[in-house]
Amino acid sequence: MAPRRRNGGYEHESVEFGRVVSFSDGMFAIAMTLLVVTIAAPAIDDKDSVGALADALAEMESQVISFFISFAVIGRYWIAHHTFFSQLKGIDNGLISLNLIYLAFVAFLPFPTDVLGTYFENPLAVTLYAVSVAIVSGLEVVLFRHAHRNELLTRRWPDDVYRWQMVTSLLPVGLFALSIPIAYVSTVAAACSWALAFPIFAFAGRWKPARADEFIRG
Repeated sequence: MAPRRRNGGYEHESVEFGRVVSFSDGMFAIAMTLLVVTIAAPAIDDKDSVGALADALAEMESQVISFFISFAVIGRYWIAHHTFFSQLKGIDNGLISLNLIYLAFVAFLPFPTDVLGTYFENPLAVTLYAVSVAIVSGLEVVLFRHAHRNELLTRRWPDDVYRWQMVTSLLPVGLFALSIPIAYVSTVAAACSWALAFPIFAFAGRWKPARADEFIRG
């Protein structure tokens, strides 16, 4: 039997730890696969008509765009999840439970993606998508906070590095929440506002504490 931690969890080298990682990777893979399943080939009356097919494909533009946005988002979450678990020396039952909740919302993302692609001009569709992504981003912070407070990380993070990491991790939550009122003015502007994550993170990097990269990259 794999060695157990004194807090009732499992060491990084244990079979149980590996099962949690494998299960998580599988959920990410399924979610990313389901994104494309929601895109069905267009139906046209004249199957030999190039123009009719071109028009039908053009009408699917929002679905294709929402697919690539969500693929990039879930891919980013998988990379962050992979990095997070590589920094753990063990897991406890609390982290396992929180990880399941986190994965539930990751697995849910294909649904708001489908709604967004189908009803892109409807602000409620943008709201549903933004709320779903914001919840996943918020749960990332909850996972890391639990690991830090329960000493599950391989090294204790300095307070300034920990605070900076928590603040930057919450930035996507604020960004997607801000896009919700924008959607009721323009859904296109709301979707474009999500791209602000790149310059915002670059700007936040200017206040990165010393040795931050050493801990963030493991």
